[in-house]
Amino acid sequence: MTGKERREQLLDIGRALFAERGFEGTSVEEIAAKAGVSKPVVYEHFGGKEGLYAVVVDREMRRLLDMVTGALTGGHPRELLEQAAFALLDYIEQYTDGFRILVRDSPVAQSTGNFASLISDIATQVEDILGLEFKARGFDPKLAPLYAQALVGMVALTGQWWLNARKPNKPEVAAHLVNLAWHGLDGLEPKPRLIGHRRS
Repeated sequence: MTGKERREQLLDIGRALFAERGFEGTSVEEIAAKAGVSKPVVYEHFGGKEGLYAVVVDREMRRLLDMVTGALTGGHPRELLEQAAFALLDYIEQYTDGFRILVRDSPVAQSTGNFASLISDIATQVEDILGLEFKARGFDPKLAPLYAQALVGMVALTGQWWLNARKPNKPEVAAHLVNLAWHGLDGLEPKPRLIGHRRS
């Protein structure tokens, strides 16, 4: 095996073990044994378990961000919402191990941050679209970041639930997410008010 092939093998094995057992539940010994190498080989490539984990998380974050931003191809704002929902659900379906790793609290600081910061990056992509839509409807476009975080967070948390439930099917989940978000947005009040006792 070349050095590059060995590195990829260790990344694949590490990814599977981290998804199954988490960072704490995975050892360098176990990674090395599954790869059929000694522990020093893992240290040589990644400096240890933390380095391997950081590379795995970084790759998954980039993959998810690329899938979501690549799916936003334009069209009607409702269609963009559908595209974003499907992109996240597609990622969960195709890269289940990666998603399981991303939604765990990471003990290692990565260059791209954690799952919350990734969701924030995706929301930033949505902000511009929402800002234009808000302006066209007479709403304050400065509120677009707040709504972008809310929408992307709703889809991400539903995705976490769907990861284990897997019912209803993906198109139905996407349709319900878009239904809630779109009809909620469609009836949006320009200046929402609270009616309960906590108004300040």
